[in-house]
Amino acid sequence: MTRTLTLGYSPCPNDTFIFHALVHGLVTIPGFTVRERLEDVETLNRLALAGTLDLTKVSYHALGHLRDRYVLLRSGGALGRGCGPLVVALRPTGMAELRGRRFAVPGTLTTANLLLQLYGEGYADIVPMPFDRIMPALKSGEADAGVIIHESRFTYQAAGFHAVQDLGAWWEEETGLPIPLGGILARRDLGAGTVAAVDRAIRASLEQARRHPARARDYIREHAQELDDAVTEAHIRLYVNDFSCDLGDEGTHAVETLLARAEARGLIPPCNLPLMIS
Repeated sequence: MTRTLTLGYSPCPNDTFIFHALVHGLVTIPGFTVRERLEDVETLNRLALAGTLDLTKVSYHALGHLRDRYVLLRSGGALGRGCGPLVVALRPTGMAELRGRRFAVPGTLTTANLLLQLYGEGYADIVPMPFDRIMPALKSGEADAGVIIHESRFTYQAAGFHAVQDLGAWWEEETGLPIPLGGILARRDLGAGTVAAVDRAIRASLEQARRHPARARDYIREHAQELDDAVTEAHIRLYVNDFSCDLGDEGTHAVETLLARAEARGLIPPCNLPLMIS
């Protein structure tokens, strides 16, 4: 008897690129079918907290609150260098000037917000909102600065904003490690065998996308917030890399370091369970 696995990920080009082959039956998981659910990252974080999905993309910040029920997969995530969230404002300013001011963030449980909090004290006045609303919110005066992610990294200058701090670059300078943005989780109660099979399937889906990128093009365009092909391709190049195929030792160490620093600051609860089981 075939069982359905629910899989959540974002409509962003890196996710639709990675998962296209899996959700269109070009890659299969023996004994299972996959039903996708596309939502913004903070909605996915909240769905995971409710235990709604069997498999899901989440922010690494959210992972810190989910380790009792979910394990991290090695494939399918977003981790790298030069791809971290940016603090932007409508006028040139510095992070010290922004202490105590209001920040628009793409969700309380996003890695973008976690990095902002790890950067230093005084940035706790946050206004969570969907990532594509942040720049309009700054223009309307809802916040003094914003932490932008995804396609906004490629469009903020044309929209009239100034970069204040690259939080990914700060993390890399602090730790020497790539920045963990989002990972793919599986419910612990699926069992080690199923989790391993899912991990292999996601990696195979990504490998298919890399070999045959044109196959996923219409699916990516259907869901992309930014319809410009050049921006979409730049997005995929930035967020899909060798760490997306396999975190490896360096990627795993980066995730563990982020979670340890968040625990030390009391931003996530401690957990003694293993991060991965496959």
